[in-house]
Amino acid sequence: MAPAATFETPNINENFNSHKDGLALEATSDAVDEVNVLKAAMRVKNGTATQEEADIYERSVFDAEKDKTQFRQYEDACDRVKNFYREQHEKQTVAYNLKARNDFRFKTRAEMTIWQAMEKLNTLIDESDPDTSLSQIEHLLQSAEAIRRDGKPKWFQLTGLIHDLGKLLFFYDARGQWDVVGDTFPVGCRFDESIIYPGTFEGNPDSKDDIYNTEHGIYTPGCGMDNVMLSWGHDEYLYHICKEQSTLPDEALAMIRYHSFYPWHSAGGYKWMMDEKDEKMLAAVKAFNPYDLYSKSDDIPKVEDLKPYYMELINTFFAPREGEEAKVIKW
Repeated sequence: MAPAATFETPNINENFNSHKDGLALEATSDAVDEVNVLKAAMRVKNGTATQEEADIYERSVFDAEKDKTQFRQYEDACDRVKNFYREQHEKQTVAYNLKARNDFRFKTRAEMTIWQAMEKLNTLIDESDPDTSLSQIEHLLQSAEAIRRDGKPKWFQLTGLIHDLGKLLFFYDARGQWDVVGDTFPVGCRFDESIIYPGTFEGNPDSKDDIYNTEHGIYTPGCGMDNVMLSWGHDEYLYHICKEQSTLPDEALAMIRYHSFYPWHSAGGYKWMMDEKDEKMLAAVKAFNPYDLYSKSDDIPKVEDLKPYYMELINTFFAPREGEEAKVIKW
């Protein structure tokens, strides 16, 4: 684990038309993770956490053995992400989300295999995660190996391996960091108090819309999360790719799509949207999140030694076409 002094303050004011600062993106992403780790840990410690919040970190042998006090302090972490969240909350509108989904459907940004995408992310980020000395591939393998050690199913292991590949979006269509990383939330209804910094939505035009600013907005109670438009970012991007181009089960898709939906799975908001399927999906997301948040301090995985095993998993759920050694994915 690197000393705290090496942390790069997220650069939310960079010019995205001239370059894409991958290290700044990772700095923001890690600061967001840090807030969520410490926020939950502090509530558990002082006894104000809901049972669901406490349970997030009690789903596996892996997580139970972790020292949850090793990351940097909560208040400092909040300071680093507040400006980021203000920008995200002002710009994640229904109009933007409709356009982002339309662009996704009618444009292919790149064509490459899952492993090539991992290597691409490695080169684009180009620096180690501030909380580790690991490359992007090593961090992905770290999460997957922690899941594997706990004897989870192969689809679960693969989900750990690929869950952050949607960050490639930053180098293709993103307008900034705000539509790539950060906690996610529904658009098209009133912004809930369970969202971090709820007061920063004042600059979002949807907060003044006659329909979008009602409790249910464009939705109906029990509509199901499958029918909810979550704020666009790397999770939503990868979810749609995997939904259309893999045979991963619903639980894996839920882990990918909802693991940053903290207002729902951690803070208990938006329960009125859930249908029967979502109860099972919520349990899956809670089982996954400890591996995402707490795998950053494990031993360094040996990429070449592990690659054959994970290539087999990739080919199981992203089946190659005739003549392919590995399936070429449309990104």
